[in-house]
Amino acid sequence: MAMSEAFSDQLVASLPRLRRFARGLAGNASQADDLVQAACERALARQHQFQEGTRFDSWMFRIVQTIWIDQIRSRDVRKEDGEIEDDRLGSDEPVRRAEARLALEEVRRAAARLPAEQREALMLVTVDGFSYKEAAEIAQVPVGTIMSRLARARVALVAQLEAGGGLRRSGDDAAAQR
Repeated sequence: MAMSEAFSDQLVASLPRLRRFARGLAGNASQADDLVQAACERALARQHQFQEGTRFDSWMFRIVQTIWIDQIRSRDVRKEDGEIEDDRLGSDEPVRRAEARLALEEVRRAAARLPAEQREALMLVTVDGFSYKEAAEIAQVPVGTIMSRLARARVALVAQLEAGGGLRRSGDDAAAQR
């Protein structure tokens, strides 16, 4: 095999690993693909610099890493924030996540104010995922008692959350309540 044929075979064989590595560096598929493409272009242009007998994949990983570092430095010099990930473009996910954390904390506080037996039933069934029968066995009460405690706990939680300004309902939820 000629050097260039062996070189191209090794390059093609290393692409999946290079892409995984680039994805880890870049954080998204689009930037990772651009990074791998730039690395392949550089490797092909500098094919003569590869020393036969050394690890080809290590050489390629170094090229990917060098290009990535150059891109980061270039971005810092130009004060760019970088591109927004394609799958997050226009997303309000960070806001929704923050609201969910606040709502969860509100529910935790309200649950802590429930009577112990209601809180126990609520935690066993809704948090731990036990069936009514399993929760009843754990609490050593009849299944009907678990169901009753759980129903009262849910009503009490809703009342506490609504009284304290509670969870913000969307317009759809408010309309459904009417």
